[in-house]
Amino acid sequence: MNDERKQWLTRAPQEALSKKLGIAAWILSTVVLLLVVAMQKIKLPLPDGWSTSFLPPIHAGINAVAAVVLLISLIFIKLGQVKLHRATMVLAMILSVLFLLSYVAYHMTNDPTRYGGEGPMKTVYFVLLISHILFAAVSLPFILFTFIAGWTNRFSDHRRLARWVFPLWLYVAITGPICYWMLKPYY
Repeated sequence: MNDERKQWLTRAPQEALSKKLGIAAWILSTVVLLLVVAMQKIKLPLPDGWSTSFLPPIHAGINAVAAVVLLISLIFIKLGQVKLHRATMVLAMILSVLFLLSYVAYHMTNDPTRYGGEGPMKTVYFVLLISHILFAAVSLPFILFTFIAGWTNRFSDHRRLARWVFPLWLYVAITGPICYWMLKPYY
């Protein structure tokens, strides 16, 4: 084990902060879930000349960059580069927030785009889309809990959660752009 990793692992857990952040994570997860449900029902009018139609490729790009950042972060922690791991995980969280804001802005101001393909590709698209949506919804609070555990020096909890949360987050970050590219001809 390298010195940087040893130094981090000797830090005392911040249990009180972890509990407060955990409550905030549940609240945030609930608000996001309600917002995603609401955006299916609520369409906000934009002023004349304004459009958010340019956002879908931005969503895909942000998700793709998040996937790369997640992989880089994994490499950093495998190499014992804890500071770089933490910095890239903060960047992944920021990218996820930017994605969410962009995604909600688009879907609250535009009608949904329907996939127009047929045959096996339609099945592939819907399998990817449904798994993407389900894993995104389920993983959000656990991404937050994993992040909080690492941030508050609860490293055994962080590692335990990250073993299954990381692949889900990576899957969501990869399948988002794939779904976009499959849907792109129908925008």
